Amino acid sequence: MAQKSNKQIKVVLVDENDTVIGEKEKFEAHKNPVPLHRAISVVIFDPRREKMLLQKRAKDKPTWPLFWSNATCTHPFPNEGYKDAAERRLEEEMGFTVSLKEIFRFIYKAQYDKDWGEHEYDVVFEGVYDGKIKPDPSEVADYKWMEVGKLLNDVKTDPESYSPWFKIILKKLKI
Repeated sequence: MAQKSNKQIKVVLVDENDTVIGEKEKFEAHKNPVPLHRAISVVIFDPRREKMLLQKRAKDKPTWPLFWSNATCTHPFPNEGYKDAAERRLEEEMGFTVSLKEIFRFIYKAQYDKDWGEHEYDVVFEGVYDGKIKPDPSEVADYKWMEVGKLLNDVKTDPESYSPWFKIILKKLKI
């Protein structure tokens, strides 16, 4: 599927029960006050579940640029399922596909600055991978595999380096 231009991308607005209540252009939907909208996050482990794939968000992202986060995240398009969005975005951002399974859902709100923020109904998927990674440089500034114990310790000692949703995901993973 060809990527849409940012002006064409709409996010799905929902209530706390994930009932659709409308749509809004992606960038407008992230300006304060941010309405609750659908999102997905993908966590990728190595086959032994000892390491997790992290991405450093591209410098041109309006929210949390150059922060470390989970392998990929996005917003489902209107009429696109959560899993379809997760699979699509993993391939677009990190250049690979893998079987994904939904592991949990949560709602969070975070303010980046006076203008930008997040308020998302986030559906989290997990996968296992050990192949080649071909990140899209317009989306990903850097990536790395990090040992899970070191990651958890680093998030405690340097929380400002990580996206707010990723810190919540790590707590909920119970790893």
